[in-house]
Amino acid sequence: MATEATAHGGYLDILRAPHAARLLAGTLVGRLPNGVGPIALTLFVRDQGGSYTLAGGLIAAYGVATAVGQPLLGRAVDLKGQPRVQLPAAVLSALGMVLLALTGIGHLALAYAAVVVAGLFTPPLEGGLRALWPSVLGREDRVHRAYAMDAVAQEVMFTVGPLLLTLLVSLWSPAAALLVINVLGVLGALAVVLSEPSRTWRSAPREAHWLGALRSPGLLALLGSFFFVGLALGSITVAAVSYADDRGTPAVYGWLMAALGLGALVGGVTYGARQWSGAPERRLRVLVLLLAVCYLPLVLTPGPVAMTGLAALSGVFLAPVLACAFIVVDRHAPAGTVTEAFSWLVTTFGVGSALGSAVAGPAVELAGTVAGFAVAGAGGLVALLVLLATGRVLHVPVSPANPAVSAEPEARHAVGAGGPTSVHTEKNTH
Repeated sequence: MATEATAHGGYLDILRAPHAARLLAGTLVGRLPNGVGPIALTLFVRDQGGSYTLAGGLIAAYGVATAVGQPLLGRAVDLKGQPRVQLPAAVLSALGMVLLALTGIGHLALAYAAVVVAGLFTPPLEGGLRALWPSVLGREDRVHRAYAMDAVAQEVMFTVGPLLLTLLVSLWSPAAALLVINVLGVLGALAVVLSEPSRTWRSAPREAHWLGALRSPGLLALLGSFFFVGLALGSITVAAVSYADDRGTPAVYGWLMAALGLGALVGGVTYGARQWSGAPERRLRVLVLLLAVCYLPLVLTPGPVAMTGLAALSGVFLAPVLACAFIVVDRHAPAGTVTEAFSWLVTTFGVGSALGSAVAGPAVELAGTVAGFAVAGAGGLVALLVLLATGRVLHVPVSPANPAVSAEPEARHAVGAGGPTSVHTEKNTH
């Protein structure tokens, strides 16, 4: 069930909260190097005279290193606090890319080492921001809306980032663009860690366990589903290239990706404009069902205008799915593991997306563009099946470690909308 949000509960209300706009902007800028990393690496390698194979190899190494580093750094943030991890990681990641920009691709071992360092130390700003929202916004309904705004902002970043990169390349060079983007990334991380919420945030006491956040069955179920959501999205990017090639119009690819992003923006804004009641786990199943259903028509591959419309439709439920998943992660993360849990979601989604691209390539070569889009539809359906099969472990949070986020709306209204109550966002009183 949903009700229209009141005017004071909208996105502007969230951004007017102390520190909120700074934290969101700093996180988005801090994530720019990772968001445009594959494109930046491709442009740099080609400018250096390297092959697409080399570019793909460096991108793969960067992606694998990022996937390994995110949950490890997320756990470190939960243990040591944000400033002691986020800023050093941002600097080390930037230095890796600076090394690549200055030394080029002449020494392959050095080039691969540079991108591995850059990926491994990519700061977990995304998970860190979601851990901060309850302390900044307090009320559960505002935190939920912030999660939706976060998902929308990601789409903006993935649209604006490549445009900024292209502008820098046209003004200077791919190497200079690589340097500037990574300097901006460090400045974004600096803006976050110098803020009061980041400096005073402390994770809840945690049980010593080598599995960390992964000891939660509910979180594992969610990660299993989102692996296939990522696979679906990754396959669309490859299938869209094949579609554009079939039509003999490379620009069509850009239109399809822009339409998908626009659909996600519209869906995210609409979802965040409402207050939702009921368990988010049940809502997530419905949203993933709708996402999968909207992926299926892509196999029709009609003309460019109609296909652009289908691409927009396929993106409508992506941001709502992400926003709802953020709530579910917070409800199922064991106490003291919230940043790590969010980082696992980022990693799983990214690995799934990479595998989706890898699977869609051979599918397109063997059976054409339709097969590539069929991978997306299949990925969405499997994601839904995982949620349905694991409904029992998702039904009740193992450890509602964030009461401000996990409480049902009815319970919230019963106790009133107070300040931050999350043990994940306990302030340091020193």
